[in-house]
Amino acid sequence: MPVLKTMFSIQETQNSKLSSVDWENLAFGKVFSDHMFEMDFENGSWKTGKIVPFGPISMHPAMSAIHYGQSIFEGLKAYRFVNDQVVIFRPEMNAARFVNSANRMCMPPVPEDIFVEAIRKLVELDKNWVSGKEGYSLYIRPFLFATDPLVGIKPAETYKFMIITSPVGMYYSEPVKVKIEEYYARASKGGVGRVKAAGNYGASLYPAKQCQIQGYHQLVWTDAIEHKYIEESGTMNIVFQIGGKLISPTEESDTILRGITKRSVFELAQSWGVEVEERKVSVEEIVQAARSSTLEDAFGVGTAATLAQIAIIGYRDEQLHLPPLETRILSNKLKNHLSGIKTGIVDDTFGWCFKI
Repeated sequence: MPVLKTMFSIQETQNSKLSSVDWENLAFGKVFSDHMFEMDFENGSWKTGKIVPFGPISMHPAMSAIHYGQSIFEGLKAYRFVNDQVVIFRPEMNAARFVNSANRMCMPPVPEDIFVEAIRKLVELDKNWVSGKEGYSLYIRPFLFATDPLVGIKPAETYKFMIITSPVGMYYSEPVKVKIEEYYARASKGGVGRVKAAGNYGASLYPAKQCQIQGYHQLVWTDAIEHKYIEESGTMNIVFQIGGKLISPTEESDTILRGITKRSVFELAQSWGVEVEERKVSVEEIVQAARSSTLEDAFGVGTAATLAQIAIIGYRDEQLHLPPLETRILSNKLKNHLSGIKTGIVDDTFGWCFKI
């Protein structure tokens, strides 16, 4: 896509923290790079953005985002090619989804070209934080929140858009165990399940904690009305393989986030001639397929984990074991090919990698 040469003010840090990073023990999302991006919305328009040294921000105790939840975010990653080129994976899709989230939450959308250019400029400045180690990347977190100093339930008039970045390793170090949730719901029809609203994730913490106490990594969310249909897996979209076909819950529902990683997985699979299907997927169908050993594979797909293969699906008092990882030809191929595209080992024939 065309690069917008937007002018941002830049204040570089005089005290880089890069040399203090323990790359061998890098906890996900706990270490942050040297700079961050800020841009304010006031009097009906966006002001000039700025890149400043990473650090705390001040806020009014009555700031409306804290009290009424007008807060959205995105997540994407930058990678280092084998030739040392740094790239960002499909930022234009995050920019478009961020606009949709803002509109649904009554917030001023950040223009897509400014969104992408702000990320590009920030990553360019902190490119030394993008590790070339296998499985490592620079996680990028754009977020937008209301800043009115007012305790009153209405759309705010002032907002702040920020971007922070964090060097990360692998999100999951092993295949995941998930449990089908039949009481709690992630989202309901007419709600905000399709957008990356902060409150969605806060509401998921309690049920997720309960399943983790039982020895699972995450939940498989089901529909809020009958709990008969599968929607997502934890914070990821979910994909099943039955009869060689990839099947995933349809994103036409406004309860399911439109996943960028899932879209990439499906586009890649289709380019290989693999049949894909997005439709309503019932719990009964998946449970019966697992019991009869016709469920060939199941995996979560999302920015943080990319492709997380599922080892066990818990259903009520039953544990359904999936085939050994080494037998899962398609998901292994998809995972390795996506990694290859992001690191320059495989040709990026789709044009997904945005070079800084």
